[in-house]
Amino acid sequence: MENLAVERKFVISSSPHVRSPETVQKIMTDVLMSLVPAVVASAVFFREQAIIPIVICLVAAMATEFVLVRKGGFFSDGSAAVTGVLLALTLPPGAAWWMCIIGAASAIILGKYVFGGLGSNIFNPALVGRAVLLASWGGRMTAWLSPIDLKSTATPLANIGGTPLLNLFTGNIAGSLGETSAIALLIGAAYLLYKKHIGWRIPAGYIAAAFVLGTVLKSGGFQFDLACGLYHVLAGGLLLGALFMATDMVTSPITPNGQLIFGLGCGVLTVLIRVLGNFPEGVTFSILIMNALTPLIDNATRPRFYGEVKK
Repeated sequence: MENLAVERKFVISSSPHVRSPETVQKIMTDVLMSLVPAVVASAVFFREQAIIPIVICLVAAMATEFVLVRKGGFFSDGSAAVTGVLLALTLPPGAAWWMCIIGAASAIILGKYVFGGLGSNIFNPALVGRAVLLASWGGRMTAWLSPIDLKSTATPLANIGGTPLLNLFTGNIAGSLGETSAIALLIGAAYLLYKKHIGWRIPAGYIAAAFVLGTVLKSGGFQFDLACGLYHVLAGGLLLGALFMATDMVTSPITPNGQLIFGLGCGVLTVLIRVLGNFPEGVTFSILIMNALTPLIDNATRPRFYGEVKK
């Protein structure tokens, strides 16, 4: 009897390959829910100057993905909605409507579908959209309004030590929509941790590195100042980046040690850019740089199989 050669084919769906009973849509819905405290806080402090950009970014991001994919409905898996809200939270209050649309379209097209869509992108889409806006209209992206009276002012990062630390917690400060209230961000992050959608290593490494380096490094050289370290953590977009963007499961390492290294690298780069660079904020570029290094980090920190010879 002849042995019949049987051709076996394994059909594998596109990435990401996550072994979990939860769907992508459920995870993205949870992420949107975790962003509600930050959205509410920005609406309370900046009113329509926050609500309008958030709505425009949300709709523009979902519309761009719907035009590109044309399946799954307008909300689809929810990832475009998350990108739109995160992008809006990185914008200054009262951002122009056309900037919101360009930023959202850039985030979806350049940050996501250029690489093949969800699971294949190597950079955080929302940060790609912000980087495009920052490179194109830097002046508009750094025009801040103070809460309540909505008058032009400087951010706490531009005047370290000049803003009470309590205001950084509550949100009574100037800055981007999502960086004005540490309490709101921490509440949202606690929900994601509870749902096990993010781990503790990346945020912990990010915040610890920024605090330590910010404590000892100033523009004039090395100087020990605990208050300065706290300002680096609480002011600017560090908490928003550490809790909601650096923890993106697609663009961050999957190994435990790799996640810690990733977080530490983000924290160090953020402070270096803030203190030594030309940009007042370093969160965007620090995370994007570490996103590019994620494959190398994963490869260097992957666990060895028993009996495997280290190369």
